[in-house]
Amino acid sequence: MRKKRLGEVLRDRKRVSDEVLEQALAEQQKNAGLLGEMLLERGLVAKEDLVSALEEVTHFRYVDARYATVERAVLKLVPKAAALRYGVLPLIREGKRIVAVMAEPQNLHVLDELRFLTGMDISPRLGFKSEITEAVEKCYADEQGEPVTAAAEQMPFIEQVDVSDMQFFTASSSERNKAAMSEFEAELRNEKTPAVRLVSAILYAAATKKASDVHIEPQALGTVVRIRVDGVLRELTHIPAELTSFLVSRIKILADMDISERRVPQDGRFLVQIGASPLDLRISTLPTHEGEKVVMRLLDPAATRVGFEKLGLSAELSQSLLSMLTAPQGMLLVTGPTGSGKSTTLYAALNQLRSPSVNIITVEDPIEFRVEDVNQVQINPKQGLTFATTLRSILRQDPNIIMVGEIRDQETAEIALQASQTGHLVLSTLHTNDSIAAITRLLDLGVPAFLIAASLTGVVAQRLVRKLCKCRDEIAITPEHVSRLLAAGIVDFGSTTFVPVGCSDCDNSGYKGRVGIYELLTMDEQIRSAVRGGVRDEEVRNMARSGGMRLMQEDALEKVKNGITTLEEVLRVVPFDNAMGVRCRNCGKALAPSFLFCPYCGAGTRQSAQGPRSLARAGAQGGAA
Repeated sequence: MRKKRLGEVLRDRKRVSDEVLEQALAEQQKNAGLLGEMLLERGLVAKEDLVSALEEVTHFRYVDARYATVERAVLKLVPKAAALRYGVLPLIREGKRIVAVMAEPQNLHVLDELRFLTGMDISPRLGFKSEITEAVEKCYADEQGEPVTAAAEQMPFIEQVDVSDMQFFTASSSERNKAAMSEFEAELRNEKTPAVRLVSAILYAAATKKASDVHIEPQALGTVVRIRVDGVLRELTHIPAELTSFLVSRIKILADMDISERRVPQDGRFLVQIGASPLDLRISTLPTHEGEKVVMRLLDPAATRVGFEKLGLSAELSQSLLSMLTAPQGMLLVTGPTGSGKSTTLYAALNQLRSPSVNIITVEDPIEFRVEDVNQVQINPKQGLTFATTLRSILRQDPNIIMVGEIRDQETAEIALQASQTGHLVLSTLHTNDSIAAITRLLDLGVPAFLIAASLTGVVAQRLVRKLCKCRDEIAITPEHVSRLLAAGIVDFGSTTFVPVGCSDCDNSGYKGRVGIYELLTMDEQIRSAVRGGVRDEEVRNMARSGGMRLMQEDALEKVKNGITTLEEVLRVVPFDNAMGVRCRNCGKALAPSFLFCPYCGAGTRQSAQGPRSLARAGAQGGAA
């Protein structure tokens, strides 16, 4: 089978059109450069899309050379002139081989030259030449400068990150942990230990890139550090095997974990302040075959102190949500998969509600953010403190508002719903695909239909998509883009579309930050009656659509049209299969199956043409309309 080339992979993935590819190939032949580098420089493809395609073509993992860990001893094996000439940055030595980032990792001539030059085997990683050149200049400049410290002798990477304005704080009350934290900060200032500096450098780089998680993953010949930025994992750096245990131990000391225990998972936390920005770090360790894997979650308290509109809710949805939150009683559910921003929405709601005159109590697992004027309870199943038992106790604490981190079982669901009927406002989350499915989920848990109908006020369903960076570009819509829109069931679109470009501000990915995609189900009397009568998803959805509910998919497409995100990003996150239902034959807008006339253009639907007797049958066959 013939091996695909980069241009073919990008074209097959609909990342570049045939016309753009032909122009780029013609320019490449004139300038004799690398096609990928040229496409990136011209803003014709997003960095993430290019990296993914290059990894498929070359079968090498991408590493950003600017943030790679580098051993100084390895730099001495490859002179700077050779590094610049071949577009290579040697990283670390692993036994009888050298791990190196290369602009052309598949170039056999360059690999042979490096083997001859170093006398060792080469384990290539993929990198962009511009990034490699920048890293080479930084790392080799230290070789010719002043004498370096012991930490820098091991890893020039840590010198690239200024950690002078970082402060660490313990979340533990133990004197032992406070003393360990003081010792860590003293060593950081004196720059004695590479592991201490490396912890700080990793956290600083992750915070600068607005990462939500840091993964430290031990492998057979070293350790890979990856960060999750806007929901997507990226490789940050590579750590020598001999430093891994020291690095993990330092993190465990900061998080007040048992450093002698490596056979069972552990959890901990500590605080760090970078400049004026505080971060709360949740640490989790997991024993693997190659060693302890560590995941650090970076929580920014400022993320919860935002209004609904900044989260991505429209003015209309924000107003509807606020009216539900100001009701004296009822239950509001927020649904979506893990990582869809449910907790952020709940905390934003709590910030809207908190007041000296209101008693708010939460029960969470774990407590993600500390909220002023809110009483927060951490569950502890080992001590018998579950969601259900804590809820019973909370009801005796004279609360006005109760927030339950997640409804997981029938007992918790019933207590929460009953509390919402007795003068309390209850907020909670569920794991469902959309707002309507939350009702089915509660029924499946064994909650009586009459209790759901009487207690539930509304359901917010949401997803998170990446936002286009300010470097976005508006281009004429291409035939390929039109076909993708039509395949998704979208017929209402303009003549232009916004595409990611890439700049230094977004790390050349074309995206920066994330925004929510929402739908809000309001429980009116018609829907309450349907739920009491045992009506399930599809009929409830039709009633909600008839009442004006805007689907999550429609909210997503509106954000695409406004240039907030892209269709590719929406299709990656939001399910479109049969979600849009019936469409107007005249203007193409999504309609509820019960509509006789299109509210957008006034055209009659197939139901109106068939007459009232056929309405029920037409509603059931709405997908054909």
